[in-house]
Amino acid sequence: MTGSELPFFPFDTPSELDAEPEYAELRREDPVPKVRLPLGGEAYLVSRYEDVKRVLTDPVFSRAATSDPGVATLRPVRRNPYLMLSLDAPEHTRVRRLVARAFTPRSIELLRPRVDRIVDELIDAMVAQSPPVDFVAAFAAPLPALVISEMVGAPASDMTMLRDWMDIGLSITAHKPQEIQAAGEQLFGYLERLIAAKRAEPADDLMTRLIQARDEQDRLSEPELLNNIYLLLIGGYETTAGLLANSLLTLHRHPGQLAMLREDPELIPDAIEEVLRYVRIVKAVLERVATRDVRLSGVTVPAGSTVLALHYSANRDDALIEDPDRFDITRAPSPHLTFGGGLHFCLGASLARLELRAAFEGLLRRLPGLRPAVDASEVEWKSGSITRGPVALPVTW
Repeated sequence: MTGSELPFFPFDTPSELDAEPEYAELRREDPVPKVRLPLGGEAYLVSRYEDVKRVLTDPVFSRAATSDPGVATLRPVRRNPYLMLSLDAPEHTRVRRLVARAFTPRSIELLRPRVDRIVDELIDAMVAQSPPVDFVAAFAAPLPALVISEMVGAPASDMTMLRDWMDIGLSITAHKPQEIQAAGEQLFGYLERLIAAKRAEPADDLMTRLIQARDEQDRLSEPELLNNIYLLLIGGYETTAGLLANSLLTLHRHPGQLAMLREDPELIPDAIEEVLRYVRIVKAVLERVATRDVRLSGVTVPAGSTVLALHYSANRDDALIEDPDRFDITRAPSPHLTFGGGLHFCLGASLARLELRAAFEGLLRRLPGLRPAVDASEVEWKSGSITRGPVALPVTW
């Protein structure tokens, strides 16, 4: 198949569907196809569980190499060699260690009272309005944004502005490259000013500790400091916001499962793992580059090729779990690759689980009748973004 005949990725799957039907076909018939990307260039998709797991864990697949000139990428942004996500070991290990202490399960558990309070405050504000209320604007987006902003040390009053910049920055085709670049420059300019303010007046937050690691211990470069604060903000916001909104829609598409959850809140931890496995949020994990020829499901991926691991496809693989297309909150365990694997396993996994649990507990306790106020066909979905989620979701209770 010539380059002009290759299919485009991301696939044009309707956002309201639980899963891309193309993924099931790939797993059966063509597990490692070559595709064209919106910016030009080509990549290999990896759809089966064992192959996706290998791409995520085998160092032959490099994140650092995605910063090399000429590498095909999914999004129209300048390559950034300073981000943790753009590094291989040992550089990645050095930077991650400076941040990881704030995200250990023990450290995250200490945040539970504050996260519970934020959940209650957001529900208070929803109740004070007359339904319908936009669940995205009133709850799903502000919860993770407030939590990560407080952890990092960004003022809550700047939350809306930061969210606007981050939404543009996650675009694939929804915004022009110059608009994405401008939003990134505005966000980085804001963070530079905030870092300067923290240097002048240190505080008890993650940003101050990273500044001290830079200034007092020389364990970070200035670009690494700036870029990884950016990464923490954007990583702690978008996927959890999408999960909260999408999980509400998923539960209401499965009323029997929702009824069980309402009757038995003890199911919440298992329900969260099933939501993480089942509810698709992003198109693919971050690109990797094969540093040598690699065989995946009988296909040779040549050295230098861009590889996109379809982790939501892996989550629906029969090789991973029985009856994977069934949404079942009593499934235990509910294994998945939603948080990635290996060196780049999501640093915020414990935080995301805490936020989801606090949200489920608070909403089920205080708004047990929470439901969409519009038909599913009326929900407006984001388009042209690396993430999947509704633009708005009117709800009532």
